[in-house]
Amino acid sequence: MEKAFIQSPLGITLIEGDGEGVSKISVLDDKDIKQSETIPQELQDAVQQLQEYFNGNRNDFSFKLNPHGTDFQKKVWNALLEIPFGKTTSYQELSIKLGDVKAIRAVASANGKNPLWIVVPCHRVIGSDGSLTGYAGGLWRKKWLLEHENPVKQQSLF
Repeated sequence: MEKAFIQSPLGITLIEGDGEGVSKISVLDDKDIKQSETIPQELQDAVQQLQEYFNGNRNDFSFKLNPHGTDFQKKVWNALLEIPFGKTTSYQELSIKLGDVKAIRAVASANGKNPLWIVVPCHRVIGSDGSLTGYAGGLWRKKWLLEHENPVKQQSLF
């Protein structure tokens, strides 16, 4: 498994993957980790596309994904991929879309275990009342991402 560390506006981002695709993208709070001097070939597309996203020049991602999880988690993560850039949905709406309105907690749990930060846009899931709810990277990062993707709409929410 190859690894790369890049600087983002939200902290050091860890990208892991191999020839089968990127399996993990996460943001780290450890300020002592340095950006990678060289990027493994298998991760170069992901690094470039993430940098374009943070620079405001990319709305979607096209590199190969290879997340590890249960079938249910993958089903939720695939549903997250359908949330358009600059839009949000609620856990309840996501549960209904997946066919079981009572599965809100299971959907929220799978959402929280998403291994592909930003690319599988779990940050686009909010509370039914429009509130920001739990986010593994911290609510300040969720707010930043939502504002980055839709600055006019999101400014009016907060």
